[in-house]
Amino acid sequence: MTTPAVSFEFFPPNTPVGSEKLKTVVQELGALNPHYFSVTYGAGGSTRDKTLATVTDIAATGHEAAPHLSCVGSTRESIAEILATYRAQNIRRIVALRGDLPSGTATAGEFRYASELVSFIRETQGADWTLEVAAYPEYHPQQRYAAKDLQHFADKMKAGADGAITQFFFNADAYFHFVEQARKLGVAQPIVPGIMPFHNYARIAQFAARDGIDIPRWVALKMEGYMDDVASIRAFGLDVIAGLCERLIAQGVPGIHFYTLNQSALTLELCRRLGLGQEA
Repeated sequence: MTTPAVSFEFFPPNTPVGSEKLKTVVQELGALNPHYFSVTYGAGGSTRDKTLATVTDIAATGHEAAPHLSCVGSTRESIAEILATYRAQNIRRIVALRGDLPSGTATAGEFRYASELVSFIRETQGADWTLEVAAYPEYHPQQRYAAKDLQHFADKMKAGADGAITQFFFNADAYFHFVEQARKLGVAQPIVPGIMPFHNYARIAQFAARDGIDIPRWVALKMEGYMDDVASIRAFGLDVIAGLCERLIAQGVPGIHFYTLNQSALTLELCRRLGLGQEA
């Protein structure tokens, strides 16, 4: 059984203290030889400069860095400018997203869907970029019909994406079913599961409720039952996520993408348990 590659996701720090902390996290996780690090991008490009700064700092350590790029609310000219900046920095991996409109903005701009962004990058930049897109095993929270969401995903892949990273999930069967259905639509590229360790249960539960992600009832009840018992929450959360990853790895997933929330401890422990990302 082949050991899947690992990748790690960060958000751009908002403070100098956060930036210094992230440098330590990059160093710690970098010891696992990840495939790449990705860095998120705020609605409407609200963290554009911070994303670039974070990606540049990561690239300076010798690791591949992949900025997120969302297109809703943007123009072709502004996206081309951002891509030129990344090209000048020798960055050739992008996580291409539709994204959300910034609050108070009414127009979607020149791009409606991530498939249009992928097509634009391929048409204007050529083939020397690696493009990842998002996948939603439990389907996009703004899409009422699963079949339509699946077709949108297939459209992104056919537009020229090299692979996909899923939204985080806790139900392995949802991932397996999604991949099976995508293959039936002709999607051949790798679909990497996105994994969210239980950094903070209340916060993760809030994310899950917002994005329509199911936390199994037995997990939620047990977590809530621990109340303020931080040690038990941490231990149980690690067991749950390690078990999820073991199922995924046993089925031959092409990689594991960890949503780190700019922390290293839980991700390091999970990788240790699972034998992921170890130096040869």
